[in-house]
Amino acid sequence: MSTPTSLRAGAKIELADLTLGYDRHPAVHHLSATIEPGSLVAIVGPNGAGKSTLLKGIAGALRPLNGSVSIRSGAMAVAPHRAIAYLPQLAALDRSFPICVFDLVASGLWRRTGLFGGLSPADYASVEQALASVGLTGFERRTIDALSGGQLQRALFARLLLQDADVILLDEPLTAIDTRTAADLMDMVTRWHAEKRTVIAVLHDMALVREIFPQTLMLARELVAFGKTDDVLTQDNHLAARRMIEAFDEHAPICAHDEKVA
Repeated sequence: MSTPTSLRAGAKIELADLTLGYDRHPAVHHLSATIEPGSLVAIVGPNGAGKSTLLKGIAGALRPLNGSVSIRSGAMAVAPHRAIAYLPQLAALDRSFPICVFDLVASGLWRRTGLFGGLSPADYASVEQALASVGLTGFERRTIDALSGGQLQRALFARLLLQDADVILLDEPLTAIDTRTAADLMDMVTRWHAEKRTVIAVLHDMALVREIFPQTLMLARELVAFGKTDDVLTQDNHLAARRMIEAFDEHAPICAHDEKVA
């Protein structure tokens, strides 16, 4: 279900002058950063800072207005959908969709089975193992609308396990879940890091970021700071981020630099 640490090459993410937005109104401006293979990075910033937008851009779900996202495994460039497992916010998921826990988790195998491929006995065993690893044995036939927030997030983490990706993107993975589930899921994040996967998570709990994440990227529509967590989470940087958000004009046109390259 997971690749041994010694065999995993990891993936490097390069953001080059990246601008992302909606209807040509940028939410993230001219961001350049390099995330090395096997990094464990927290993305932090005020509300409206563009944190979720940045994850969508890295995942390939949002096309850049300017600049680029490059993902490399070893010396080879790879498409985001082949390298990345992406977990959006719980609030963005349609919990009324009629799917059971087993099928939701099994969808993590689609890269190997195809969208309409059947499951082999080994696949069934992998799904059961993933469910056991997140404490959901016995929940296989329960529909997702019957799950608590914590149970649903456990199921989604089980699906991430089966995706076996080099890069894992987590958008507010601890929001609206219980303390025990949060601790269990963070244990899984640290195991992924130990396996040399690149893990990037949007988080709001600064104490947790300091405790678990060696690197932090602070965003406020533009890059505020990126580097060692203690160097980034300073009072001056927090104040700068808040000022940058307050000064941002939601209705301004896309900046002149982008118009020249569009």
